[in-house]
Amino acid sequence: MLRIGMIGCGKIADGHIEQVRAIGRGEIVAVCDREPLMAEQLAVRMNVPAQYSDLARMLASERLDVVHVATPPDSHVALAAAALDAGCHVFMEKPFALDAAQAQVILDHAQRVGRHVGVNYLYNFEAPALELQGLLDTGALGDIVHLDTSYGYNLSGDYGLAVMADATHWVHRLPGKLFHNVLDHVLAKVVAHLGDEVTVKAFALRRRPETGNPIVDGMADELRFLMRSGDVTVSGLVSAHGRPVAHTLKVVGTQDSVELDYAARTLVRSARQTQPSAIGRLMPAWTQARRFAGSGWRNLGRFRRSEFHYFQCLRVLLGRFYDAVEGRGPDPVPREHILRVCRLIDQIVVATGAER
Repeated sequence: MLRIGMIGCGKIADGHIEQVRAIGRGEIVAVCDREPLMAEQLAVRMNVPAQYSDLARMLASERLDVVHVATPPDSHVALAAAALDAGCHVFMEKPFALDAAQAQVILDHAQRVGRHVGVNYLYNFEAPALELQGLLDTGALGDIVHLDTSYGYNLSGDYGLAVMADATHWVHRLPGKLFHNVLDHVLAKVVAHLGDEVTVKAFALRRRPETGNPIVDGMADELRFLMRSGDVTVSGLVSAHGRPVAHTLKVVGTQDSVELDYAARTLVRSARQTQPSAIGRLMPAWTQARRFAGSGWRNLGRFRRSEFHYFQCLRVLLGRFYDAVEGRGPDPVPREHILRVCRLIDQIVVATGAER
């Protein structure tokens, strides 16, 4: 059993601990937060044996194999370095780092000490994403031509309200503000199809009314971007106002195209007209209905197997990360993908800063 420690005891830490226990290959033996009350409440609620407010003490006392880091990204370099130097593998919450330079520091440090570093790009391990990977592996879509990705952000939810109400919230310290906190989710889905040289055009705007607080009002809430890498293009939408709140990806290939909905957990091949005239226009809707029904039946099967809960994708990702830690498989998120995501975020930050 892996001995696992948790750094950062906010809301997302619950999900990490629950999935570690569900996998059954490791034990959360300690939690740490610089605010002692945060560490105490998590340890008590989740029945964790030890709690710390000092990371050095936890690392010295607990002989940990893996450390999960769920703190704001401006702390990640220092925390990762301490854990890696203590001989731990590190699983990081997104955003992985403040910028690509810091990401490079973390990854180089891990390589130097021979430890694995993972990141919570969980949606790449959601059911439709795994189905998509199967299609890509068999070449069913042909060469990728274009990807279109959409991600909604609900400012009326608990997290959005916290960001809007608190000008000192850590999101306001990010170079990309609100978008920086979600762009990992958007870009992690597409970087496997991009090379190292990517051209980025982007603009950002604020649709919501002014609050009178210059820090909050200076935060854009709508983002659009367009990328090109060789013959592949990517278009992106991040929106706090579009309804319903979207979380989708369309992949256009030379042989076929598919549309993924991560919220509904569906992957459906795009409709095409194969019959002539009016009949040809009538049939695609029924074909799509049958395909969505098939997705529904597959989801019902996942529900019956208890694989349809919110963090099922995190469970899959952590299982693969622990495989890598134990020498039984590759890193589920390659280091070059982590770096590419961070570099693209840097490019979007520069582009939107210039636009505004």
